[in-house]
Amino acid sequence: MPLDPQARAWLDAAAAAGGRPYHEVGVEEARRLIDANAVELFGGLEEVDAIEEVDAGGVTARAYRPSGGEDQALVWLHGGGWVIGSLGSHDPLCRALAARSGCTVVAVDYRLAPEHPHPAALEDAWAATAWATESFGRVAVGGDSAGGHLAAVVARRARDRRLPIALQALVVPVTDYSFDTASYAENGSGYALERQTMEWFWGLYARDASPDDPDVSPLRASDLTGVAPALVLTAEHDPLRDEGEAYATKLRESGVEVAHVRVDGMVHGFLRMPGIIDRADGAIDLVAYAVHAALTMREAL
Repeated sequence: MPLDPQARAWLDAAAAAGGRPYHEVGVEEARRLIDANAVELFGGLEEVDAIEEVDAGGVTARAYRPSGGEDQALVWLHGGGWVIGSLGSHDPLCRALAARSGCTVVAVDYRLAPEHPHPAALEDAWAATAWATESFGRVAVGGDSAGGHLAAVVARRARDRRLPIALQALVVPVTDYSFDTASYAENGSGYALERQTMEWFWGLYARDASPDDPDVSPLRASDLTGVAPALVLTAEHDPLRDEGEAYATKLRESGVEVAHVRVDGMVHGFLRMPGIIDRADGAIDLVAYAVHAALTMREAL
């Protein structure tokens, strides 16, 4: 379907203001921008009972605790191409996920490239998730974009190391170190996330790592049997759409319970934008409900 009118208005306003893609402004300015725009894009902060800094297995994290959610946790891994993004950039989203799911959200401040290339972010994501399984009765892992990539790898590692994970919530996830999909051809320029930006992110993060390594390209894992049930959320006008949907298909073909939802008319990163894109609010509700069902109701997807 055509691009959502509110998403189009946002893209047009950014272009009129002279906005430049992250790969053109550089690492430090890109980090500043994603943090500075967070509250404006989200449109306000939802209330939770408590927010505290925690040491999650040696990794700095922030716990968002709603009323009654002490025994269930969603480990959330923020997006930003493994290069940008922070506890600040995703604070509004994590507040909302905690408030709406009724479960504690543990937001992980994992190390970023280029200062800390692969596998630093993955090792931090794993350490925090392992800590959560020891600290809470029931745990899910999730993330958006590069955070969805880390969550997918953590879920597969959890299967291999017999760590109990109730759900992997993968929002517009990166799953393959490749740029040859139809969605890259269709949406690689002019739809918020540029192909050149993804090439820049990958170059800073993966460096000399093999694209065939399943910790780099989760879509290339030889066996996904037995990993945690998954919610996979993709956006129609996103260069990452096809690799996210291919991952959902591969999970399903491996016998994993999967709920896949493509949000038509939407661009990459929209989940952080309910302040300017109304339909983002329903997508947040969808993720929160899936987490709530997996962690508190013990229901299948």
